[in-house]
Amino acid sequence: MSLLEVKNLSVSFPTADGTLHVVRDVSFSVEAGDFFGIVGESGSGKSVLVQAILGLVPGAKLSGQALFNGRDLIGLPAEELRSIRGAKISMIFQDPLSSLHPQYTVGQQLVEAITTHQKVPKSEAHARAVAMMGKVGIKDPERRADSFPHQFSGGMRQRIMIAMALLLAPELIIADEPTTALDSTVQAQILDLLSSMQQELNTTVVMISHDLSVVSRVANQMMVLYAGTCMELGAADQMFAEPAHPYTARLLAATPSAHNTEHRLRPIDGSLPSLLAPPHG
Repeated sequence: MSLLEVKNLSVSFPTADGTLHVVRDVSFSVEAGDFFGIVGESGSGKSVLVQAILGLVPGAKLSGQALFNGRDLIGLPAEELRSIRGAKISMIFQDPLSSLHPQYTVGQQLVEAITTHQKVPKSEAHARAVAMMGKVGIKDPERRADSFPHQFSGGMRQRIMIAMALLLAPELIIADEPTTALDSTVQAQILDLLSSMQQELNTTVVMISHDLSVVSRVANQMMVLYAGTCMELGAADQMFAEPAHPYTARLLAATPSAHNTEHRLRPIDGSLPSLLAPPHG
């Protein structure tokens, strides 16, 4: 049985202009231990897809299934979903500064992540939080636990978010564009950290990105989305070597290469179709 199996998931939003079909009949499965990449242009439905699985898109109309260890998350009561989020499925958001509370130290926020789900003394939770900060590369974690989010750089804040995601040893981590706001050097460090933590703690990662070069560093399985629809799904190595779908090939051609500076980028013509009236083809 797959750790996560999504079957025919569709997500739509009612608007004044009509129904917005953001995700359309998407199916995929993630095995335990996978590093699964979801790629596509901005607006292709990547973030909505995974947030819908976790019940984080209020007002959306959902159909289909999202089976986590055989249990369908779609339509679960809010109380049950809250018990799963953080403890069994954690999320790393794109902008850690907006995800961390500015009025609490990072240590307080890490401790809260533990005590919300587990009945342990605050002293023990604090010790675990400090240890995890050290594990993700925060220097002098005992002292830095008393710092506020604005006192960290962007890369260090993302490390804090990764520490928070790993604290309860969840079976699945969803990383939504975790390196977008970072420079290329820090981006590589965060990717290496995610990959090493995944292997060390034997967890499973689903990472969303619009950047194929980012996904190529870490993913072993991959899905390509376009206008809310799955274009291609399979082993990442095979997809990069021999893309089966023309859209995947065009995405690869439009990706900058650090090894071939003479290669001219070939942008994809046109724009995403209207999701109010998506095409049939």
